[in-house]
This record gives sequence, C-alpha cells and structure tokens, in this order.
Amino acid sequence: MLPPSLECRALSKTYDTKRIVLDQLDFALGKGEFIAIMGDSGVGKSTLLNLIAGLDRADSGDVLIDGMPISSLDDDAATRLRRQKLGFVFQAFHVLPHLTLAQNVALPLLLNGRATQRASEMLAAVGLEGRDDDLPRQLSGGELQRVAIARALVHRPALILADEPTGNLDPDTAHEVLALLREETKANGAATMMVTHSEAAAAVADRVLVLSEGKLHASDSRSRNALPTSHP
Repeated sequence: MLPPSLECRALSKTYDTKRIVLDQLDFALGKGEFIAIMGDSGVGKSTLLNLIAGLDRADSGDVLIDGMPISSLDDDAATRLRRQKLGFVFQAFHVLPHLTLAQNVALPLLLNGRATQRASEMLAAVGLEGRDDDLPRQLSGGELQRVAIARALVHRPALILADEPTGNLDPDTAHEVLALLREETKANGAATMMVTHSEAAAAVADRVLVLSEGKLHASDSRSRNALPTSHP
C-alpha cells in the first residue's frame, strides 16, 4: 500500500492562549484523493492549510508530507520540500506584479530547475491562452485567481492546497477550474485539500469533511464526483 501524501498527527493550535483552533487533529490524505474542507468562518480552515504548508507553526503535533515530518527539517530543507512537493492556491493570489503571467506561472518550474514550456499550457488550461506576456495589472480578480491556480499546478506537485479557489470566479470558469483541479489530482497521483464555503464546489471532491471544535468530521452523505452546475 502506498504511503499517504499527507498526514497530520495530533496537530494542535491555540490562539490567544485560550481559543482552540485545532485539537489533537489526526488525519491522512491519500495519493490521488481530492477532499473538500468546509466549516463556519473563523473555525481554522485557512490555519490548517497554513500549518500543512509550513507557513505557520503548530503548538504540538506534526505534519508529514510524503512521509517526511516537517518538524525534522531545517528552514532550507522545509523550503525545498514546499518548492518541490506543494502547490498552494492563496485567497490573496500572491501574483508578482512586475512579472508577466507566464513568468508568474513558471516560477515553481524555475525554482526546481525545470523547463518552463508547461507554463503556457497551464495558462491555456485556465482560459488565459495567448496572454503569456500580459502583466497582472491588466487582469481582473477572477483572472488573477486563474493565474494563481495555474502556478499551483504547473510543477505537478504531490500535494495541492487550495484556499477558496473558486471564490473570485464566475460559474462557468469555476466549473472549468474545479474540473482541472480534479483532473490534475487524478492524472498525477497528487492529493488535493480544498477549503471552500461552497456546497457546489465541494461536490467535485471524493469526500467532504467539516472542521468543527478543532476536529475534522465527515459531512452528511451526499452524491459526489459530479461537477457542480450551480454557482460555486
């Protein structure tokens, strides 16, 4: 049996010494699996993603990516792991304003010493074909979100973390982007964790979990794996 792409072991995080966000959370995400995380605002969904990505530190517990515990790595090794293994779609895009769209998308490839021609392919896959040389200031918020998604997928990461990836997209584009996320997950044997408030977006996932009281719980059973037809 293949080891999981992601494991969280007894992961705990508390803010202001009293507000428990994550409480001894145990969780595993297998290769090729696409899950959605839902829950009320402020329960810690984005915090969970940040802890997994190593952008924040847990109070206790550990995160393992492809069997490698993050806590055992120094800063340089942790940076290399994120660069090689992770693709992160941020709510705030984090697209670099002075680089063209193709240069933004190609960054993970350049940092990993790989050829960059796939950047144009990924821009086309998110509906931005022929706009390689445009600058971010020429784009709408929804278009910037698509650039961020292309960048997260371009280096075929083992683990994709997506924070509200359809939040700035119109229904048709959201439908296409969710299909692309699922396709890349399955084709590359990656694992995807998507945080979303949208029931329609969550419907594309293999399973849906709800973050509540510091734990992940299975959601009410519903049909899965059909792409959403309503607004995400």
